[in-house]
Amino acid sequence: MVQIKHNINYQNVDQQMKYMKPLSLYQDFLKPRAAQQVRLLGLDVGNKLVGLAISDSDNKIAEPLRVLARDKTDLGPMAVDLQHLISKYSVSAFVIGHPFYSRGNTRRVTQLQQFVNDLSKTGKLEDVPYTFYDDTYSTQIAESLVKPFIIDPTKAKQVISPFAAVSVLQEYLDYITYDVKTEQDK
Repeated sequence: MVQIKHNINYQNVDQQMKYMKPLSLYQDFLKPRAAQQVRLLGLDVGNKLVGLAISDSDNKIAEPLRVLARDKTDLGPMAVDLQHLISKYSVSAFVIGHPFYSRGNTRRVTQLQQFVNDLSKTGKLEDVPYTFYDDTYSTQIAESLVKPFIIDPTKAKQVISPFAAVSVLQEYLDYITYDVKTEQDK
């Protein structure tokens, strides 16, 4: 398992939401709450859509949830939808896809930073912890799995986005599961 190095500086983010490194999110936040059966919400942020995936209550398996339309000028309605999902599914944190290893994606990283800033500024997700996890090939993986079953190409993005979120969230869940097993074996 490759340890992901994070050199992200999101100090300009209004601290309504709380950034945590991937392993810290698990060790400092999720592990102490394991008895409460909290869940994670995976986000695959695109230009027009945000794909969502949800973990099971044991945080072992990710499954596609839905897609939200993204209004770049007003994330208030999306924040309300996320509040509803937090309540409905006992979501305790977000895992947001981030292109750590993609070359030439500085525009996408800047757009992702702006998305998190704008979402945080709504004030509707106060103290919700989140982390970033590598999504370099998540869309390609989702497309290869789902595209053969999609009959209408105009609906492809609405189906692929949640599966891209599954890819990011499942990789994160596998990462924390591997780390816990490695810790227990020591």
